[in-house]
Amino acid sequence: MEIWINPACSKCQAATAALDEAGVDYTVRRYLDDPPTATELEAVLTRLNLAPWHIARMNEPGAAAFKSLPKDEAHRADWIEALVSTPILIQRPILTTDDGTTAIARDPETLTRLLGN
Repeated sequence: MEIWINPACSKCQAATAALDEAGVDYTVRRYLDDPPTATELEAVLTRLNLAPWHIARMNEPGAAAFKSLPKDEAHRADWIEALVSTPILIQRPILTTDDGTTAIARDPETLTRLLGN
């Protein structure tokens, strides 16, 4: 299991605490320090069945330059580049289980589902 986190994020802290409490082995990826490549981000988006603009945190200070970017397939590569170059814009935490199931684990219900409880 892998979890992409920002250690300063309360939702990420809650998710890792839940994983610890469940006794699950997992790998932490501090995606601000180790940003995903475009290929990695595309793979996550495919597993999430989402477009890149669906996981963009547009209230972050770095988002101002991307607010006018159209949310359409013609601009998908631009969105991917924006998220890769400014990873603070990526929604968090993103959890991928060993079977490849991936979810944005911002709530206890999602965590419970992913942990199989």
